[in-house]
Amino acid sequence: MSSAYLILENGAVFKGKPFGYDGEAVGELVFSTGMTGYLETLSDPAYFGQIVLQTFPLIGNYGVIPQDFGTGPIHMKAYIVREWCQEPSNFRNEGNLDSFLREKRTPGLSGIDTRKLTRMIRENGVINAMISKTPELSEDQWAKLRGYAIKDAVATCALDNSEFGIRNSEFVIWNFGCAGNVMKLFESCMCNPTVVGHSVTADDIQQRNPDGIVLSGGPGDPAENTRIIGEIKKLCGTNIPILGIGLGHQMLALAQGAKTEKLPFGHRGANQPVKSKKTGHAFVTTQNHGYTVVLGSLPENAVASYENLSDGTCEGIEYTDIPAFSIQFEPTREICDGFVNYVSSQERRRTNAAE
Repeated sequence: MSSAYLILENGAVFKGKPFGYDGEAVGELVFSTGMTGYLETLSDPAYFGQIVLQTFPLIGNYGVIPQDFGTGPIHMKAYIVREWCQEPSNFRNEGNLDSFLREKRTPGLSGIDTRKLTRMIRENGVINAMISKTPELSEDQWAKLRGYAIKDAVATCALDNSEFGIRNSEFVIWNFGCAGNVMKLFESCMCNPTVVGHSVTADDIQQRNPDGIVLSGGPGDPAENTRIIGEIKKLCGTNIPILGIGLGHQMLALAQGAKTEKLPFGHRGANQPVKSKKTGHAFVTTQNHGYTVVLGSLPENAVASYENLSDGTCEGIEYTDIPAFSIQFEPTREICDGFVNYVSSQERRRTNAAE
């Protein structure tokens, strides 16, 4: 089998074995710590523009199960593993990782020291990288590698002026490029909410007269989306309950005057520890993001509700003067149900006040 090389912006070179799609790729190198869930990782739009490294050494042992992640495109640039399973064993399996990546035109690289590479990222931060067929790059390739930056992530990954569900449903999900499993979770809680694309306006949403609005997760730098942030600010003045998730949590904070910053290596995986500041209870969450809301920048009307137990960063915010709260991690069924109940209580309060 031929060789391929992972070349980092700092000059480090890792030799490996290619699999999946036969091609080169350049992107932002990040790692994910999940022991399972590689199908969800591959299909998550929040990895847009990134080369994803799995820290768990064996990936692909239960094969490819389309029912678990849908049929959409892969937005990551490439996929790196220590070893991929060539003979998966699962009664629902419909193919292996190699053929799946070939179909999705996504290069893969195996056989490298993923532990060493992960430690390098943890010590030095996220770095640009390129998968190349040769260990040496031309001047043009180095320029492309060093100048790479993720841009237009939401516009590329999210729905554009499209919708599904019931037009006059009680809830609107503003989709900025979230994973399909999150959408299914809200559908199960909200009875077919309307999902609208990233390019809609606050007026478009208000005309639907929703009882509640969900700002979805998505990829990229939240501060890049200045138009959307401005529209969210308008929605904050409507008294309609709002729940922000992931990117939606960050943009809601920006709309209220907070700031965001890039994390050294982000939070990615299904084992991220979070603590509720209200109850003191800790729990494990699924996350995929490279930015965080700066705690010191929170306005007077914002109170941090959750914190990350690994680095103390903000994982949730409650607002005291508007009916809105947000979380950085993927929601559980309990959180979705809690938002539905919160919206119902706000509706009853408005009805009683009118009477």
